[in-house]
Amino acid sequence: MTDLPRSAVTQFAEVIEVPDVDVRLPEERDEERAVAALVAKHANRRLRNISEVRAFFRTNQTPIFFVGPTAFNLLGVDRWVRNFSFISYYDSWDGYHPRVFSPPEIEHPEFLSGEDINNYLLTHPAVREHIDAHARRTGNRPKIAMVFFDEETERICREQGYDLILPSYQLRNHLDSKITTTRLGNEAGAPSVPNVLTTLTDYDDLQRQSAQAGLGDDLVLQTPYGDSGKTTFFVASREDWNKCAADVVGEQVKVMKRIRNRAVAVEAVNTRHGTVVGPFMTDLTGYPELTPYRGGWCGNDLYPEALTDDQRARAIEHVSRLGDRLRQEGYRGFFEIDVLVDLDTDEVYLGELNPRISGASSMTHVTAGAYADLPLFLLHLLEFLGVDYDLDVAEMNERWRELAAVDVWSQLIMKTSQSQIRHIDAAPATGIYRLTEDGQLEYIRNTLDWHYLEDPAEAFFLRVYGSGGYLFKGADLGILVTKSRMQTEGGELTTRCRQFIEGIHEGYEATPIDAAVQPSNLLAFLK
Repeated sequence: MTDLPRSAVTQFAEVIEVPDVDVRLPEERDEERAVAALVAKHANRRLRNISEVRAFFRTNQTPIFFVGPTAFNLLGVDRWVRNFSFISYYDSWDGYHPRVFSPPEIEHPEFLSGEDINNYLLTHPAVREHIDAHARRTGNRPKIAMVFFDEETERICREQGYDLILPSYQLRNHLDSKITTTRLGNEAGAPSVPNVLTTLTDYDDLQRQSAQAGLGDDLVLQTPYGDSGKTTFFVASREDWNKCAADVVGEQVKVMKRIRNRAVAVEAVNTRHGTVVGPFMTDLTGYPELTPYRGGWCGNDLYPEALTDDQRARAIEHVSRLGDRLRQEGYRGFFEIDVLVDLDTDEVYLGELNPRISGASSMTHVTAGAYADLPLFLLHLLEFLGVDYDLDVAEMNERWRELAAVDVWSQLIMKTSQSQIRHIDAAPATGIYRLTEDGQLEYIRNTLDWHYLEDPAEAFFLRVYGSGGYLFKGADLGILVTKSRMQTEGGELTTRCRQFIEGIHEGYEATPIDAAVQPSNLLAFLK
């Protein structure tokens, strides 16, 4: 039977209903046995350095799945980790990517959140069969990672025999509060922008409390939970207050002095040996060409001048101190921090904490630091795979700090700002694009991810909403990654950035639909 083409062997096994038959070719079985023997030889061995950690992941036998609406956040990690793959709701590659599995659509309740999408995927019969097949082949219990999850996700994983390799929902939800982050930062010696944590009754109460705290009249208000600028309010007048009063009155609120700031994002990993801090990247925020939300995150620029050497050192110290405090709370693994630099005083402040894999992960994992050592998410995996390992955190942090001077990467998180609902008749394909000399964007080729980019005139576009979907206010077009800056020092989009944006929008063909028959399930999820 092994003389037949592999597809024929597989089909024969399915016809005679022998689901556990080993249909691999002999050389594939030999390779798997060799890897298994190597793994067994080094089982329970302490990994002594980065080289041994790399070898461990190159021979990894545990099936690890990243589950989400798209494969965006950890795309490229599969280059480093054997048996790492993706399960996504949207197949951005239309079947081209060999390690992305997107199940056929089946009936489901309306999605109200990213958590709903992930829970739908985990309970989908085709997904369960896909995961079980990998588990049978390797003989190891499957591991699941994702960005957003809830207690229902934890229940599903327990019942289906999956390990959710993330801190608990209860702990993550506790730490996700902006109020909690501010308090823990203060305790750790990582200060936030001057603020007061309080509740408010009306505008006069706000003015009174801000005056007592010396915050002035130009203020920023944040409620404990929220994302992408949707629960951040800028209040400099009674008129501004009236627009947000219903959202803040009677709620716990962080009232901050408004500063002229540079916002930078950084990802870190809490390990048993300490906190490893990744590269810093500036945020793109609130550009109407990219997001309909004022204050909404819409991309990042990673480049050497994002921070001065002194600012970077202070920021690393803040993140490390907060990481140490988070470990006291029982938190381990990946997290993201927003740091704010006051452009008038040069003070460096702790911003928001996102206790999860984040939208900045895509940038973190292609930097020189990642290639000199390994992507930070692999340290997260070590914490959840029961591996004993050594790590010199101070040495690794110093190396990543030095290598911050050699990289330029950017990403745009592209949403639509137009309110009218439109049916997508055609959409640009995922792959490599290039700007022509006259500023037009042309499709070059399909590819798996953005690691092949070299020329600043090139970009990788990962499509989210494709043909047959809908565009609406806040709808996710996709993510565009390139090796050139997208934002000027003056806070404007670069000419090249605008050309990329215009080119992607021109690639969408959409027809307005009657409001009376609009679909109900319109969910934007990119965070």
